[in-house]
Parts: sequence; C-alpha cells; structure tokens
Amino acid sequence: MITEDKRKIAVVGAGSVGSASAYALMISGLVNEMVLIDIDRKRAEGEAMDLAHGASFVSPIRVYAGDYRDCHDADIIVFSAGANQKPGETRLDLIQKNLGVLRETLPHIVSPKGDSILLIVSNPVDVLTYAALKITGLPPGRVLGSGTVLDSSRFRFLISEKCRVEARNVHAYVVGEHGDSEVPLWSLANIAGIKVEEFCCMHGVPCLDKEAVSDQVRRAGYEIIERKGATYYAIGLAVRRICESIIRDENSILTVSGLIDGEYGIRDVCLSLPSLVNREGRVRALSVPMSEDEEAALRRSAVVIRKAVEGIDPGGLNAGASAAAGRPAWEAQNTMLH
Repeated sequence: MITEDKRKIAVVGAGSVGSASAYALMISGLVNEMVLIDIDRKRAEGEAMDLAHGASFVSPIRVYAGDYRDCHDADIIVFSAGANQKPGETRLDLIQKNLGVLRETLPHIVSPKGDSILLIVSNPVDVLTYAALKITGLPPGRVLGSGTVLDSSRFRFLISEKCRVEARNVHAYVVGEHGDSEVPLWSLANIAGIKVEEFCCMHGVPCLDKEAVSDQVRRAGYEIIERKGATYYAIGLAVRRICESIIRDENSILTVSGLIDGEYGIRDVCLSLPSLVNREGRVRALSVPMSEDEEAALRRSAVVIRKAVEGIDPGGLNAGASAAAGRPAWEAQNTMLH
C-alpha cells in the first residue's frame, strides 16, 4: 500500500530507457526511494551514483543500486530490461529475446506476498504484458504496460504543431498495439472540445492530412532510431506520467496496455484503450465511441497481437516455468524501440 512516508519505485534494467525513466521520476518528486537493478551491477551503480549526486536539486530521495529482493516492497516495479533493437527490426521481432528476459526475471522480482504494481515498458509491450500476467498470476489490474501512452503524446504533438496550439490543449488517443497496427482515433481528436477538422476551418488552418499524420505517429520510433540509435527521453516521461497517476491516486485516463475482456468483442489479449489508472493500477478500460473503420482497425490490431502470443511456446507462460537459481542472461540495453 502506497503511503506518504514511503513511496518506492524499482527500475529493472538500467539501460537508456530505464535510466531516462529513473531521471524523470527523480526530478518529479513523486517518490522518496528508488532502486536501480541490472545484471551489469556496475552499470546500475554508476547510474544510481550519477542520479544521487543531484539530490540537493530535487525533493528528498534515496537512489541506489540493488538486487531482486529490493523490488519486493516497491510500490511500482518498472520493467525496462530487454534485448537490443537492431536496424530494420519491428517491435514484434523482439518477442523471443525479451520473453526470455521476462520469464527468467519476474519470479525473482515479484513477491507473491507483496502488492506491487508491475509496469512493463520493454517491447513488444503488449505481448510482454500478457506474458507477465500469465507468468506472475497477479490480478490483471496490477500488471499493465506503457502501451500507447507515448504514441498518444506523439499524436497530440503533431496535431498541436500543425494547428499551432499548445500540445496540452489537444485531446487525442492512439489505441491497439504499440506498434505498426496501432490506431489513431481521429473521430475523438479535439482541441478545447472542438473537433480538429472544425478547429482548422474556424482558424484558417490548412486541413490535416490524416493519413500522413497517422503514418508519422507509427513511424516515429523508427525515425528516431535511424537518426540517433535509440529512443528514451519521451518514453521516460511517459513512464513518469503513468507512475504519477498511480502514486497520486489520480483516476487519470491513460492509454496503458492491459488485459481486454470483452470490449469491442475482443478477449484474452493485452492492448491499449483509454483506461482508468489509480493507486490500484489499471482499474478498467473504457469503451469509447469510435468510427466503424477505427473499430475494425482495432480488431485487426488485436489479431496481430493475438497471433504473436500464439507463436509463443505455451510452457514459457507458466508461472515460474523458467525461474533460474542464478541471474538471467540479460544486460542493460540502449536501443529499445518506442
């Protein structure tokens, strides 16, 4: 249970994504204790030292490198460990690599007696969120993925840039897979409650090319990888936003990934829908009105994820199936695609 005197987050995987998330969390003032865990202990120690040396500039916080048992009393476990993203790979290409990391690690970091919320950030996030549910046996609300929270932010940014308004005044969601089949919901996109098309007409803004903008949202991660080799700042901020909603019990609506049980006729798959997020985790997904084309695209996206899950060895999803006595064979990664 989250209390005012103890707010702790554990970050598993101290690569670029994990470290950027830790930095964003530290400067947010949300927590007063944060532990970084990585198979490369020196890497985790170096990141923790670097962060801790800025303690005088932020709210009081203890930052340190730890091991698996340090996760057991964490309010939130941020799982950002994973395999390197190679040029030309999609997020789904990482399934077997990162499933192995997940399967080996989760039995060590999730305490059956604890009440931690597990936030999966590693890709493919929807498949790994589903796998994490099966491996841990935790209640669905306590296992969520970062989903399309970042994609929704990218969508809002692009609309704001083209409509020349501040991004926080744009309300728009991306749903489905965090990947190539994701679905920007243009039918719900609005600026100050005004449909984007109407806003453009009212203010003399050229009409947006929806297909081009949607493609930019889907291709954003690839474009960044091509230019700088990794994406981590924006996903770090997305992780902070999700943790903020949990720690502060905000009842925020975020497009996190979680188990879908009947919404839009979709079952037994993890994907992103606007969802209520608070101290209990992902409380429920919301059924929002979509156009017929959007709803059909969402179902197709669910099929993509379902096929990816069906390609996994069933034995790999059994709780504790591959818990190892030693440490899992993964390292801090710097090029995870988001």
